[in-house]
Amino acid sequence: MSAPLKLRNVGPKSAAWLRQVGLRTLDDLAAAGPVEAFMRVKRAGFRPSLNLLYALEGALCDCHWQEVPEARRAQLVAEAEAATALLPAPRGRPAAAPVTTTHGPEEDGVPSPGLLDEPDRD
Repeated sequence: MSAPLKLRNVGPKSAAWLRQVGLRTLDDLAAAGPVEAFMRVKRAGFRPSLNLLYALEGALCDCHWQEVPEARRAQLVAEAEAATALLPAPRGRPAAAPVTTTHGPEEDGVPSPGLLDEPDRD
């Protein structure tokens, strides 16, 4: 079993993701860069948040991820969004659609009471 990747800002779960996509050392991460590393994790089927992107930048700059300047964060997000737009559509699944919530029949715009709306009986 290989030793876990130890980088500033990178916890065990993120380190495992990075190892699984072939990024095992700081040199590997530096060669790929934060956006490419983030995209490798995303393409592998994991669901990283933008915090991983900021954490990778912070690891490369040897600073806390919250210290990454706002302008640099915006640049990283723009690059990641551009790379994400180039990803193929998921196979076998429709693209995500907006989530809608439906309730039972409404009368005069007021939802009808449900099972959990029963008054408490002592």
